[in-house]
Amino acid sequence: MIKKIVNLRFNSDLLELFIIFGFIFMIITIYVPKAIWEEEAQAEKLSRSNIQNVFDVESFYNTLTDTFNTDGLWAITLINAVRDSMIADSTYLEDRVLTLNGKEFAVNIPKGFDVDFDTTFGFPRVRRDTIKDTTHTIVMYLEELGKNDTTFVQHKKLPEFEIMPNFVAMIATEYKERSELINYYDSYQPDSSMLHCPLTHELYKITIADNQSSVRVASPITELYKENRYLIFSFKANNHGYIKDGLRSWD
Repeated sequence: MIKKIVNLRFNSDLLELFIIFGFIFMIITIYVPKAIWEEEAQAEKLSRSNIQNVFDVESFYNTLTDTFNTDGLWAITLINAVRDSMIADSTYLEDRVLTLNGKEFAVNIPKGFDVDFDTTFGFPRVRRDTIKDTTHTIVMYLEELGKNDTTFVQHKKLPEFEIMPNFVAMIATEYKERSELINYYDSYQPDSSMLHCPLTHELYKITIADNQSSVRVASPITELYKENRYLIFSFKANNHGYIKDGLRSWD
């Protein structure tokens, strides 16, 4: 009798254990695939962002040299050097000879290159700034009316009025604060990390037309990419696409 009771308890405990493991397995089969899908989507997003960056690098390189270059790292080095030169000298434009690694390279820098560079390699941001306004009340003599009159001017324009022959006096100053939304770009410089696929770590494929008229930047993944996850699951990725002549394969 005692042995039968022990067996029943053992079977009951075993059943509870199976139920617990079954519940855990059910949770895993629901949430783990979702996490893997999100990881796959994030990898695809990063890879396509890299492809876009490499294509933009080639476009800027073409703007400066009228050619493309399959050496993405050299293209990055050149356009970054030009941007640095423009930071040091805003008049660094048109035909220039740039010295890099002990060699000279002819480039043609169009006006607005720096703005295009910063907006292309940057993230649009918005911030809220507190602006302090100073307004003065001044007295001006109006000849056409033959009398004095008051007017309001901003602090930065006050000197312009003070030198006028009909300026009489400043009689009051008012200070105000206002909130203003400022749009700007959080810029970054291209670097070698964007040349590599985040999954295979292979270089993106840069292909140039024979007549140097166009360039194609493509993912190096040619077959299904796969990584094991938690023994029974897999992370999978197909080719992340390409950009040719500015047209993206994933649009």
